[in-house]
Amino acid sequence: MKDQPSYPKGPITQIYGQAFTLRGDDIDTDRIIPARFLKCISFTSLGDKVFADDRSEMNGHHPFDLNINKGASILVVNDNFGCGSSREHAPQALMRWGIRALIGQSFAEIFYGNCLSLGIPCATASAKTINAIQNHIENDNRHYWTLKIKKKKIFSNDQAWEVDIQQGPLEMLATGKWDAISQLMSNEEDLLKVKNKLPYLNQFKKF
Repeated sequence: MKDQPSYPKGPITQIYGQAFTLRGDDIDTDRIIPARFLKCISFTSLGDKVFADDRSEMNGHHPFDLNINKGASILVVNDNFGCGSSREHAPQALMRWGIRALIGQSFAEIFYGNCLSLGIPCATASAKTINAIQNHIENDNRHYWTLKIKKKKIFSNDQAWEVDIQQGPLEMLATGKWDAISQLMSNEEDLLKVKNKLPYLNQFKKF
């Protein structure tokens, strides 16, 4: 795993970096982050635990363990990625490892929403397109890739494919509205006005 990545903020218009693949349909959140790691008091250490059981079984040959993939930020998966339980730890673990964007045939709805709340775009494409992208990456993963959010395209050094990002999430990413905490903090003056009007926060002031 690379050094802990910084938490993204504000508008996200593109993701740039190396890409790698994780083949297989119906990869669920229990595999992404096993349940025993949900007891953590902070998400910070979860990057080391992503796909912990799968990686242990593959004895260093799992895509998340290969040296050539370390430092990559774009993960290309297959169908129904992130299915199973709704644990928000799954996208947190992926982000803490270094994943900044996911490309796949489809994503489980709750997982998709949890990724969006972290500023991780989940772009989709047909099975044929995903297979073509995965083949291209596996044939030579030295290429750097760019996912253009508004254009809904992913580019390598020498090829480009169209992908889809739902209009609502696309607008949230492009405008920064996905980042609820930053939006909340940017309206501190209004928050204080509301706070000062709440009787249950101010009832003891006269004492």
